[in-house]
Amino acid sequence: MTEVLFYHLERASLEGVLPGLLEKTLERGWRAVVRGGSRERIEKLDAHLWRYRDDSFLPHGAAGDGAGQPVWLTDSEDAPNNAQVLFLVDGAQAAPQSIAGLERCVMIFNGHDDEAVGAARSFWKASAAEGHQVTYWKQSENGRWEKQG
Repeated sequence: MTEVLFYHLERASLEGVLPGLLEKTLERGWRAVVRGGSRERIEKLDAHLWRYRDDSFLPHGAAGDGAGQPVWLTDSEDAPNNAQVLFLVDGAQAAPQSIAGLERCVMIFNGHDDEAVGAARSFWKASAAEGHQVTYWKQSENGRWEKQG
């Protein structure tokens, strides 16, 4: 079954967290799809990933780019890079049945948005009911991610 990780953002922004998670994904030799809630959001993430840090390069692409990129950004269900990891951000959804066969699915949600928290809870319940391994991560006071429960 797929490992489903929930990252609860309270202290950091998506832009602050996503690049590091993508770097760790690539270090494992995995490819990733980042599914966002809107085309505009994907365009902003695309621009951000080119300039988030001067001393790194995170190979990625989106619609209109080469489909074989290690990280693919989209606002739809396309995954032309044979990804092992799906990131759900900014309200993007996936059916728990559709993530079977992936190594991981990572939902990153804004803890200050009641709708996002509710969607994460629903996805947690549905993913667990499908037999996926679910874990919940929250940032500590010092900014480190800690597994809860």
